[in-house]
Amino acid sequence: MSTSYPEAERLDLVEELHGRPVADPYRWLEDPEDPRTRAWSAAQDELARARLDALPGREVLEARLRELLSAGSISVPLWRAGRAFFTRREPGQEHAVVHVREPDGTERALLDPIALDPTGLTTLDTWVPDLEGTKIAYQVSHGGDEQSVLYLLDVATGEVVEGPIDRCRYSSVAWLPGGAEFVYVRKVAAGEVEDGEEDFHRRVWRHRVGTPDIEDELVTGPGLYEDHTYYGVRVSRDGRWLVVTANVGTARRDSVWITELTDGKTPELVPILTQADDVQATCWVERDGRLYVHTTDGAPRWRLAVTDPATPHREHWRELVPEDPGSVLQAVRWLEPAPGTDDEPRLVLARARHAVAELALHAVDGTPAGAIPLPGTGSLTGLTVADRDTLDRFGQVWIGWTDLVTPPQVHRYERGATVLEATAPGQVELPAVRSELREFTSRDGTAVRMFVVTPAEGTGPWPVLMTGYGGFSIAREPAYTSSALAWVASGGAYALVGLRGGSEEGEAWHLAGNRAHKQNVFDDFHAAGEALVAAGTTTPARLGIQGGSNGGLLVGAALTQRPDLYAAVVCSAPLLDMVRYELFSLGRTWNDEYGTADDPEQLGWLLSYSPYHHVREGVAYPATLFTVFESDTRVDPLHARKMCAALQHATTGDLLDRPVLLRRETDVGHGARSISRTVALSVDTLAFLAFHTGLELM
Repeated sequence: MSTSYPEAERLDLVEELHGRPVADPYRWLEDPEDPRTRAWSAAQDELARARLDALPGREVLEARLRELLSAGSISVPLWRAGRAFFTRREPGQEHAVVHVREPDGTERALLDPIALDPTGLTTLDTWVPDLEGTKIAYQVSHGGDEQSVLYLLDVATGEVVEGPIDRCRYSSVAWLPGGAEFVYVRKVAAGEVEDGEEDFHRRVWRHRVGTPDIEDELVTGPGLYEDHTYYGVRVSRDGRWLVVTANVGTARRDSVWITELTDGKTPELVPILTQADDVQATCWVERDGRLYVHTTDGAPRWRLAVTDPATPHREHWRELVPEDPGSVLQAVRWLEPAPGTDDEPRLVLARARHAVAELALHAVDGTPAGAIPLPGTGSLTGLTVADRDTLDRFGQVWIGWTDLVTPPQVHRYERGATVLEATAPGQVELPAVRSELREFTSRDGTAVRMFVVTPAEGTGPWPVLMTGYGGFSIAREPAYTSSALAWVASGGAYALVGLRGGSEEGEAWHLAGNRAHKQNVFDDFHAAGEALVAAGTTTPARLGIQGGSNGGLLVGAALTQRPDLYAAVVCSAPLLDMVRYELFSLGRTWNDEYGTADDPEQLGWLLSYSPYHHVREGVAYPATLFTVFESDTRVDPLHARKMCAALQHATTGDLLDRPVLLRRETDVGHGARSISRTVALSVDTLAFLAFHTGLELM
């Protein structure tokens, strides 16, 4: 077994950016085809496999993970004219399968990714049935590239009736009544824009089933295709109204248009909001004919307003449900009253209070009408009601539910009572644990919260696996996680931190952790670790951290800023060179979140924490494992390559006690993967963290 790191040429490359000298000694590792990169990567593969395969307890971990994952999964039903469409993953299945349940109760599988591709490398990216439940539009991609291809499936026969339609990455689909047409989003074709720019340009099309996609009708409107990167489409149930939403990259600002559809050509869209309005809004025309607006306009924790779709602009919005200062309004559903009752229609409002789910009922005039009981301290995995044509299911709400120790379940609410309707199909033996929501204070005095799961017996200190995200207004909510429970079952503790930059406390919470305020995210994370140490839950020698994507940036910054606080780090699909991140993959779509190196002030923000630029020689860095996926089309693996080389050069840590390793995978990307791939990755990462935090896997 090697006792030294692979050689990596260190360039004397320093660029001056806006008057600042910026070193980049491993620029050559950006090119995966460079012979030096290929040789270096192969040597890293050999080193990582030798070290990871020799770690103790791998068999125990694999058995635990497979058992915990054998719980499988179940989703809430999506109702279409008496048919229920849902996903279920049985024990032993590699991917969840789309099923249909007929009105007579019989069930059958419709879309099984393994049936499409026995290798397991094809993933089902999204699916949506038409309003009559006769056809499904579904999208698949292969090998982790997320370049979705659209097909239509006949529900009765199971036969593909149309497709492939390519260029449907991140494509929204909205069916018109009758199932003969849908509106969808598609990337531009090669040659329409400069080579390599296709991922940043999309168009909205109206498609008639059975006709070539070249005959699709382009949807138009003022400003629709100016700068916007991503689009969403919704059609009212009566087919009268089309709403289009657009974003510039991942900026938390929405442009919104509406138009009244006709049997012939689609009229030009009318703008409701533009980027200049600087608000977020989800808009749709509901069954009562009103335009509903779920928005941050004057309400960073979101509020609900309504108007006539014929007068959709902000000056006509009437507030229906105001902002709640203690929770975040996440979603709204229309609930028809049960047949044969005197009940009135209701609105079901999903809220999260410190990332914990709540459900409330409101009258259609906005008046509170009670709460829907939930099983405990957990989060929603889905929320559905019967569609207009499933009358016998009116008055019922289906709730996808999970918490830190509960595999996905489906509960059904009806007239004051919530009952368990379906559990995940597999039976698993869960470890005895204690879970709690703790509050601590960050560096600037801000109160931050984290979920902590510990063994039921003992008081610590335990080896701790701590994780978070802290970006893009994405909340980390309490949910069943096989890797976390495998860790606790082995005698460790798990902490999930609700960092600024997420949406746990609304949009203001997000803004307090992005752009010029990104350091708040890292300060929150350090404070969480210190709070765990102060409480006796762990010690720095027993504190491991893990994060992926933006969470990889989080732990990359953590290990460079506080190498004394963390014993081990797993950094997955990370952003680490924040000076050049915009130049690769989808990087430039994130500059509203981080800032751009093209601007002198914003370059200062980025350089203040960019992990690659804060590696210092002579520091004993924590044991660090980078995990990357060669088919990742979101975050380029070059970040981890450069950071790995920099750390291997700089650290004074011993290769045995504090190694720096790079684990690569091919044919898999940033998103969904098979269960076997999930287990293999988790075995490597958890065994690494366990060995370097003193967790004995028995």
